[in-house]
Parts: sequence; C-alpha cells; structure tokens
Amino acid sequence: MLADQLIRIIESRAEELTRGAVTILQSSSHTRSYHGLSPDRLHHWLFEVYHDLGLWLLKNTDQAIQARYDELGKQRCNEGIPLAEVLWALVLTKEHLRECIGTSMLANSALDLHREQEIYRLIGRFFDRAACYAAEAYDREASLHRDDPVVTITR
Repeated sequence: MLADQLIRIIESRAEELTRGAVTILQSSSHTRSYHGLSPDRLHHWLFEVYHDLGLWLLKNTDQAIQARYDELGKQRCNEGIPLAEVLWALVLTKEHLRECIGTSMLANSALDLHREQEIYRLIGRFFDRAACYAAEAYDREASLHRDDPVVTITR
C-alpha cells in the first residue's frame, strides 16, 4: 500500500526532515521567537513528530495527539512565544513534510495518486488537530496567568 510506503519514507527520513524543519523555523519571519530557541530542543521535538507520525496517522488516536500538543501549547505559552508563531511553526512543519513527500514519491497510477492524496489528508488532519489542541492549551495556560491575583502594596 502506498500510504504504508509513504509513512515508512517519512519515518526513515525523520532526521533529514528534522534538520530541514529546524532551519525553516529558525529562519522564517513567521517564527521569530523560535530563532532564539535551542536548536537541540527544536530538533528533539521535531524528530519526535516526524519519527512517530506514522503511528499517529495509522492509529489515529485523538487522545495521543491531544496529550502531546496540550504539553506543547503550555510549554510555548510559558516560554512567552506568541500563539500565532506556535501555529505558524506547525503550518511550516506540515508544509515541509508535504514538500518532501511530493519530491519522494511519484504516483504511477490512479490508485497510487488516490493513496497519496489520502496520506496528505491524514497529515492535514493530524496537523489541524495538533494546532487546535496546542492553541486550546496555550489559551488555558495564558488565562491561568491572567487570573493570578495582583498583589497591591498599601502604605
């Protein structure tokens, strides 16, 4: 099946994909706050995304995606990275993956093309959910900080 083949390609090229995505996130005008993050931390997060993507796509468990991206949303909020940049990072990561798939695979038949489109749909679904869960967690975390009581000094 082409979808399985594409997933194996993604997982086997996880290191290459990761290096490219780190470069993109640390140079894009949409992700300026990421320019100052440790390349090693970004590498670890992106490698996990690419290496485990096949499992997430095949098992299609919202709970696993939610748990991972809740953590990411909270973490990025606490790091002071604007939510828009968190979302751009996910978009750029997805686009990088799709570009690499497009250059790696050429559909030889209508069935192959259909399967390739299916993997694109699954990747889109994964990243859409990741973005929503990260944004929800980010907002929850930000509201906790807004709701902290303000200490006033009286004389």
